[in-house]
Amino acid sequence: MASENSVVAEMTDDALERLDDAAVLAALDPSQMLRATAMAGAQVRASLGAVQEASLAPLGLDTRPRAIVVAGMGGSGVSGDVLASLTSAAAPIPVVVHRGYGLPGWVGAADVVMAVSCSGRTEETLSSAVEAARRGTRLLGVGTADSPLDLHCRSQHGAFVPITAAIAPRASLWALAVPLLVVAERFGLLSLGPSYADLEAAASRLEAVAQMCSPDRESFVNPAKALAAELVGSLPMIWGGGEVGPIAALRTACQLMENAKLPAIWGALPEAHHNQSVALDGALAGGSADDDLFRDRVADPDLLRLHLVLVRDDDGRDLAAQRADASAEVARSRGVAVSVVVAEGSSPLERLASVVGLLDFASVYLALANGVDPTPIGPIDDIKARLADRA
Repeated sequence: MASENSVVAEMTDDALERLDDAAVLAALDPSQMLRATAMAGAQVRASLGAVQEASLAPLGLDTRPRAIVVAGMGGSGVSGDVLASLTSAAAPIPVVVHRGYGLPGWVGAADVVMAVSCSGRTEETLSSAVEAARRGTRLLGVGTADSPLDLHCRSQHGAFVPITAAIAPRASLWALAVPLLVVAERFGLLSLGPSYADLEAAASRLEAVAQMCSPDRESFVNPAKALAAELVGSLPMIWGGGEVGPIAALRTACQLMENAKLPAIWGALPEAHHNQSVALDGALAGGSADDDLFRDRVADPDLLRLHLVLVRDDDGRDLAAQRADASAEVARSRGVAVSVVVAEGSSPLERLASVVGLLDFASVYLALANGVDPTPIGPIDDIKARLADRA
C-alpha cells in the first residue's frame, strides 16, 4: 500500500503534467483568466493615464482630509487594502477600508470617501457613495464609465476615474488601485517617485513576472506552476510579514477562493504567531512536535494537510526576517510543508507587485491543475439573485 508521501507525489506529478499541456490549459480557461492576469502591468499604465486625465478638482486636493475611507467589496475592496498598506507606516491620517452598506457613523464633511466598484454597480458601494453625498463628504468614484457610480459621482459634484476593467474585479486590482494611490500622493500621504517612477517600476515588475509565469513556460522554470502543484490537495495557510507581506497574503487567500474555488487561511505576522500558529499542532498538520512524523498515514480518513505559504517582505528589518525564519522552522518541525515567496524591488509598491503578480498566477494555475475553470463565480451570482428576488 502506498504511503501518504507517494500519494501526494503522484498528485503533484499529475498536476504538473496538466499544467504543462497547453491544450488542456486552453480548454480549462475559456474566458482567458491567465491572459487577464498577464495584463497587470498594462493596467498600471492605463489607469495612471486615466487618473491624470480625470478632473480631480472636486476633491479639494490642497486641503488634506481628516481621514480617507475606501468603500469597496470583494476584489474592488482589496484596492483599498493596498492603499492602507502602503500608507500605514508614514501617513499623517488614517486610511480605513469599509466593506458594507452606508458609512461608519464618524465619517463626515472633513473626510474623503473613495467608492471603488469595478462594475460601478455594486449595491453596497453605491449605498456608501449616496451616504457620502448626503453627509457632504468629498467623493471619488473609481469604476466603469457611464455606470450608476459614475453618474452619481458626477451629479453630486464628486470626482470619477473611469477604468478599463478586465474580465472580473479580482483581475482588475491594479486598474482600481492606481487612482487611489495617485490621489493619496496628491494629498501628501505617500510618494510614488519622480514622474511616478514607482508605478512604472511596479508595471515593469508585473510584466517580468508575467513572462516568467507564462503558460508556455514549463513547470520546472515557472514558479507559479510549481507553487500551484505544491498546493494541490492541501489547505493553504498564507502568512505575510514585513510591510507588504500581509496584504499580499490577504489578496492570495481571496484569489485562491475565487479562482481555485478552495478555502484558504491568511494571517499577518506577527499576529499569526499568537493564534494561527497553534494549528500547526492540529489534525490538519503533518504531526505534532511529539508525534511520529514518519508514520504511514495512508489509513487516515483525510489526506488534506495544511501547507504554509510564507510571503516574505523582510524590508531591511531584522525582526521581519527572524519572524519569517521562525515560522518556516516551526512549521517544518511539525511536518507541515512550507513554500516561500520573497518580495523583490526597491520600493514597497514594487515589492508588492512582485509577490502579488506571482501569487495571482499561482491561484489560476491551481484551479487549472484541479480541472476547474477559474472564471465563473456561481455562488456569488446565486446569492445576488436570491437577494434580488426578496427585495
